[in-house]
Amino acid sequence: MSQNMISEEAVQLNVEAKDWEDAIRKSAQPLVTLQKVKPEYIDAIILTVKETGPYFVIMEHVAMPHADSRYGVMENGFSLATLKEAVCFGHENDPVKYLICLSSVDNDQHLKNISRVAELLSDESFFKMLDETTDKEKICERINGGKEEA
Repeated sequence: MSQNMISEEAVQLNVEAKDWEDAIRKSAQPLVTLQKVKPEYIDAIILTVKETGPYFVIMEHVAMPHADSRYGVMENGFSLATLKEAVCFGHENDPVKYLICLSSVDNDQHLKNISRVAELLSDESFFKMLDETTDKEKICERINGGKEEA
């Protein structure tokens, strides 16, 4: 597990998004701002959805937008957004309220990132914390493997 998988600058809470495309753009923007990816990375995610569908809506209410590293990944990155109002992607797990965006420099790192996300998503208390707290530091500690919820 990465020591610093996510920073407070990459956490956005109660984001207003008009549709799935807006949700992806807003949730992935911290990766651009933090220079983890180039802007074309976000475009590649959206194009993939339009061409092949929202395969990254991985469970009820959760999407994990990402694209191949060749589309502008500069560093491993992780951002998290919760939406004020859930949006539909046209997937059976709609509507989506939580977006976890990943950028991975290679397949090995991608698998490590997916593994950590899977751990978080299997814990119901993680979602409860996301719905109840506005403390980005607390969220980052949880994601980075720090302090656990009592």
